[in-house]
Amino acid sequence: MTGIAKWVRETLGHDPVEPAHFARALTHPSTADPDYQRLEFLGDRVLGLIVADWLYARYDADAEGKLNNRLSQLVSGTTCAAIGRDIGVAPHIRLGKQARDDGAADSDNVLGDVVEALIGALYLDGGLEAAKHFVLGAWDGRVTGMEKAPLHPKSALQEWAAANGFEPPVYAIVRESGPPHDPRFTVSASLPRGETAEAEAGSKREAETEAAKALLEKLT
Repeated sequence: MTGIAKWVRETLGHDPVEPAHFARALTHPSTADPDYQRLEFLGDRVLGLIVADWLYARYDADAEGKLNNRLSQLVSGTTCAAIGRDIGVAPHIRLGKQARDDGAADSDNVLGDVVEALIGALYLDGGLEAAKHFVLGAWDGRVTGMEKAPLHPKSALQEWAAANGFEPPVYAIVRESGPPHDPRFTVSASLPRGETAEAEAGSKREAETEAAKALLEKLT
């Protein structure tokens, strides 16, 4: 566990008491070993609490809806995957052969899950302060640079449609692909009398969000 402990110290800023927590956080379900899924569940909730508290204090003039839009963007799988790339997680993920051959280490779905699992491991190993120390550093530019609350792409598309005399947008699953450990969903967003755009993501919800964003870019 020496290598993992060193990586955790250098990358996450925490001296681990139980490196096994972090070994598990980096272990994909495609292996035969205990994997990151339970830690991912925990880390997702810890991340949400830390970021919600941060936003509540920083953007004290925001109503609940604006805070929710900020939070949704900051804790999304896409953002967590981007953090994973920022800190160089991919080479440290333990994968089964098939998942490795499928390129799972570079999947947004897997990278996002691992980052959440690492936050769960930090919480178990060092409490809320250890998790908070990492999140405040890794998310700093994304939080402090978000001076204007983003409008969720699906809400923005619906508003555009209403303002331009269109019926509400319609979302449909075009296809499902990928192995069970790394599913991919392609979703279309369309307006009854307008353009259509497609996007792919690791969950239906995120694929809908990305499709709405792509369609907005076409329309505006």
